[in-house]
Order: sequence, then structure tokens, then C-alpha cells
Amino acid sequence: MRSVALLLTLLLIAPAISGCFGGDDAPEPEPEGPFVFDQGAIPTTTWYHYPGTVGSPGAIDATDSAAVAAANITQNLTDGSTPFFTQGTYYGTGFDTFEPTIGVTGSGAIFFTNWNGLGDGTHIIRSRDQGQTWEDVGPFLGGGDGGSGQTQNSNDPYIYVDKFTDRLVKFDMHALAVINVEYSNNDGETWSTPFPTHGYAVPQDHQSIASMPHPNAIVGEVVYVYCINTGSPAAGAQCSRSLDGGHTWDAQQFGYPTESFGNQCSGLHGHVAGGSDGSIYRGNPSCEGPAVYASHDGGYTWSEHTITTEVGMQQGWHAHEVAVAVDEGGAVHATWISNDQMPWYAYSRDQGMTWSQPMMVAAPGVTETGFPTIFAGDEGRVVIGYIGEVNDCEGGGNNTTEDNSSTCGWGGYMAVMTDAFAENPLITSVVVNMPEDALDITSDCGNVRCGGFGDFIDVELDDEGRPWIALAHNAAGTEEAVIGTLMTGPALYGELVQLPDLPAGGSSTLKM
Repeated sequence: MRSVALLLTLLLIAPAISGCFGGDDAPEPEPEGPFVFDQGAIPTTTWYHYPGTVGSPGAIDATDSAAVAAANITQNLTDGSTPFFTQGTYYGTGFDTFEPTIGVTGSGAIFFTNWNGLGDGTHIIRSRDQGQTWEDVGPFLGGGDGGSGQTQNSNDPYIYVDKFTDRLVKFDMHALAVINVEYSNNDGETWSTPFPTHGYAVPQDHQSIASMPHPNAIVGEVVYVYCINTGSPAAGAQCSRSLDGGHTWDAQQFGYPTESFGNQCSGLHGHVAGGSDGSIYRGNPSCEGPAVYASHDGGYTWSEHTITTEVGMQQGWHAHEVAVAVDEGGAVHATWISNDQMPWYAYSRDQGMTWSQPMMVAAPGVTETGFPTIFAGDEGRVVIGYIGEVNDCEGGGNNTTEDNSSTCGWGGYMAVMTDAFAENPLITSVVVNMPEDALDITSDCGNVRCGGFGDFIDVELDDEGRPWIALAHNAAGTEEAVIGTLMTGPALYGELVQLPDLPAGGSSTLKM
């Protein structure tokens, strides 16, 4: 009887004992690690990864410890490389666009080009509530509604915010022959009259403008420089300067070293970018590879700096497009689409004289890209924009979800680096649209002029360090201007902190 009683006692206490030793009732351990966030799981539209290299060009998933170890990377996810919970989205504007460019002023107002072509010219749309609502602020024909009139034909719209004076500069090319400058000093409430630039080269195309503080300025403190495509590789890009705030312009001159006349390999170029140190840069292939051209004397003379001979330029629509940016520390950052159809990036910390090893910055899974653009914030903080494709709509891939909605086509991507100078910089990438909400379904959109993308797109930072990317939503045939951003993520200006939350956007915000 004693043995039976003992057995019964053991049976009664066994469940309690098993709980103490990891039974079914044991609490699950809390997940830990640098990619576990209080905000929840990593969104399906966000990736944390390391760049590819010349020898191994594929992206490396930073959340996969085995992949990181295989790549021989020693992770340092502290300080400037600290991961932040990040999620992207976009907002529709209700206006169309072509070759979208944007600017953000110190007030937080965002400006976006609205292309109206022949008869009405380019208008500028404005948002004062972080992309939630938009309004047309002109300039208006005939000077109505507070405007000062404008020319009636605008082939290539372009908007630029002079970050040194907060001036909004509207820079339009007309009929491939004349470029006019209009500006606003009050967030688009009123505009100047159009000021024609001085040009002899025809066509005047692919125009771009930027400013930098320089002692050559005779009105104000900045010099404006613009460059245009001449349509001739032999003639190369031509550039002109204004020392009086854009009112008058000098004769166009070579945008490259004069001893190289007749030996240029591309007359096309990316957007011009000015630095706080008085230097100005434009991206343009040299005859050896992707290159940056630099001027340190107010845009009068230029030097040529090939970035790399190991990673070439895409031999297609973006064979010319080297995008360039200057951070607050004076470092130069450049991105381009290579002959493998992927975005590559490099930086220079000595005004373009020498360059880092090139890095492939596309998110894991992206197979083809186009339309590179870049902007830089505080030292070493960079955002790179591009459109990318995972599944080709004509390539026989997995193109539908369970509810038969499309998962092929092109998305708007941003790659954010908060310490680009790290030995292995952590990249946080987002796509601003969901897989079933493609911006375009043209099979080779990354290698052709497709819809509202035209020749280029644009990316910029607001003063709190939040990136904004100008895109077109072509899939429905509307070419609606859409602006992508981070709902939250790391700030690229000031203290490295989490950006305040913005509301979710997406296809429900489309208005056209």
C-alpha cells in the first residue's frame, strides 16, 4: 500500500514539476537582437542589408547571421549603424507629372512639378501637411492669382530649392532652345517674372541647376550654376553662371576641362549639386567610366574625376545618368546604374579626387533597376532612390497573388545609409508601394523612357531629415504624381533619432 500511495503522489505532482523544467506551460522567451523593434515585426516592404561588392555583387541580408558570416562581415550595429524600425509609403497628389522633381523649404512645404506641356506651361504643386493634400501655386499665365506670368511652353519641368537661401527656383526648358528662370521667396505665394538664360548651344536639353555660397556672388551670397546637354558627345555638357541671383547669366562654357574639348564621351549628365564649401559637382560619364566633374571657382573651370573603371555604366537609357550629392561635411556621393542593371554607389571625402570602392545598394531580391537619384544630409548620411523590379510582368514569373492581383512590375525604392563611411555600411531599404500596386508594368521600364518617369526622378530631405522621393504612378495610365517617404525611420539630419510617425498612404490616396 505504501508504494501505491507514493505512486499516486508522484502522479499528482508531476505536472507541477514538469512546468518547472520547461513543459508546455513554460513562458516563451522574449525575442532579442538588433532587428527586434518595439514597433513590431519588420515590414515586408523593408530590408536591412549590406552592399554588394565588385567581387560579390549580391546584397547581403543583415538579419541572416549565416549569410553575414559567409560574407566575412563582422557586424557593428551601434552608433551610426544602429538599425531603426523603418517603413515606407506614398501619397497621391491628384496632379500629373513628367520627369518629376521636388524641393522642400525650411517651412516644411514640399514642392512638386506638374507638367502641363504646350499652352499652359509647368505649374508647381505644394503640400504644407507632409504630402497629405496638394494645391496648385502656379505661376499662372497672365499673372493672375498672385502670379507674374510665364512662358506657355514647358518641355522639361524642373524645381530646385536653394538650401542656402530657401529660395524656390523654377527652371524650365522651352522648345529645346531657351531656358527661363522664375523664383519665389515666399513658398510659392508669388513668383518673379521669367529671366531668360544665356545660351548658344542648341538643343538646350536635360537642364539642371544648383547653387553654392561663393565670394564671386555680387547679389546675395550664392552663385547659381546650370548645365545643359548639347546633344553632342564631342561638345559635352555646357554650363553657365549667375552672380546676381538668377537675373543675368554669362555665356555658356565647357562643363569639363578645356583641354578635353572634342574628347568627351557623353553630352548628357545628371543633376548638378552644390556644397556648403563653395564647390559644385555634376555627374557625367568620362570615357573611362562613371565620373563626377567638379568646379571650385564658382563654375568657371571644371576638373574630371572617374569614380571607377571596375563597374561600368548601363548601356541603355541611363548610360549618362550619374547622380551626385554633397553632404554637410563636404563629402561627395554618387550613384549610377551599371551594365548589370543594378544601382551602384561610391563616395569621395576629398572633393572627388579619390573614391571609395563601389557598392551595389539594391535591396535583396531586386533584379533590375533604373532612374538613379541621390541626396545627402549630415556627414555620411545618404538616401539613394531608384525604381526596381522583382518580377517581370512579361518574364513568366510569379505574377499573381492568391486573390489574382498582380505582383509584378516596378516599385519606388529608397536605400538609406546613416553611416556610409563604415567599413560595412548598413543599408535600410524600403519600397514605397505594395507588390500588388506596381507603379509601372512596362517590362523594361528601367531601361526605357516610361510614362511620367521621363528621363529622371528626384529625392530630397526635409529639415528633420525625412527623405521624400518624387515618382509617377503609371500603371493605370494616369501618370499621377506620387511622393514616397518614410512613415518612420532614422533621421538623416541632426541627432540620429527615430522620425515621428506619418499616416499610411498607398493606392487609396490616388485621385486621378
